[in-house]
Amino acid sequence: MALLRLIRKRVKTFSRSEVRLGIGDDCALLRPRKGEELALTTDLSIAGRHFWLATHPPESIGHRAVARGLSDLAAMGARPVAAFVSLAVPRALAGEWTQRFYDGLLELANTHKATLAGGDLSEAPIPLADIVLVGSVAAGKALLRSGARAGEVLYVTGTLGGSAAGLALLAESAEPVGEAAWPPRTAGGFSTAGSVAPPALHLYPQPRIAQGLWLRRRGVATAAIDISDGLSTDLAHLCAESGVAAEIEAGLLPIHPGATLEQALNGGEDYELLFTAAEAVRVPKAIAGVAVTRIGRILRRGGKRATITLKTAEGSRRLEAAGWQSFA
Repeated sequence: MALLRLIRKRVKTFSRSEVRLGIGDDCALLRPRKGEELALTTDLSIAGRHFWLATHPPESIGHRAVARGLSDLAAMGARPVAAFVSLAVPRALAGEWTQRFYDGLLELANTHKATLAGGDLSEAPIPLADIVLVGSVAAGKALLRSGARAGEVLYVTGTLGGSAAGLALLAESAEPVGEAAWPPRTAGGFSTAGSVAPPALHLYPQPRIAQGLWLRRRGVATAAIDISDGLSTDLAHLCAESGVAAEIEAGLLPIHPGATLEQALNGGEDYELLFTAAEAVRVPKAIAGVAVTRIGRILRRGGKRATITLKTAEGSRRLEAAGWQSFA
């Protein structure tokens, strides 16, 4: 198949990669380094649910598809090794659109030295991509969601709400062509009055690989998760796995200029890292050029205490998980 041959020619294999055999055979062969184990994650990207043809360029769709898996690897402190991509598109998109999809995907994958080692191509009524990312991490050293303990401090990288605000701007500027191609309301239903967040934050998110590696190698973080579903939802996941509660301070949140508090709490797709560290541990104000902000603390779970409490100037309130939830 000409398209497959074209994609194969563009794949870059890195000299230090654990990919021993990539595209061209029935299976890829991976060989982890001595003393390391493999971390694997998978994500679906489906037209009308995760992206819209009317407003997302194919380069952005490819970029975002692989960014989701890279962000998962970052949250575990894993080094990217390989990517596997199964792409299905209508026949009308099997030419230039598909090549541009791989433009965006390969540029980000190559940046983080993740070799495209295999996948599949198929025809389908709507575009969808199934992405598998493989990373490598020192055995027994991966950052987990289950390591947070009462008394520890909550931190977040970067800023929050920029992706949701950027998507809302795209929604306002696009001409809707039906629910299959564009959501019937703006991101999260939030007001975007005065929003100045650039759509690029939504279209081309940057996974925090360097920051995750730093946290794992320095032994700073006790638990970590990436903020792909929204701060409220992902913090709830971390609390559930660790058996703890949490308190965050609205005044400390690094909200992206132009985003609202609700977008910062629930918008999702910021792909920042949320992590915990002991009170006595010194956490720098920036890691690899990305700001790190203290936003709250971990509490004991039990009694009538809410899983997550939000402190504001008006007082404290229970914060429900209101970010992305499949089938919600």
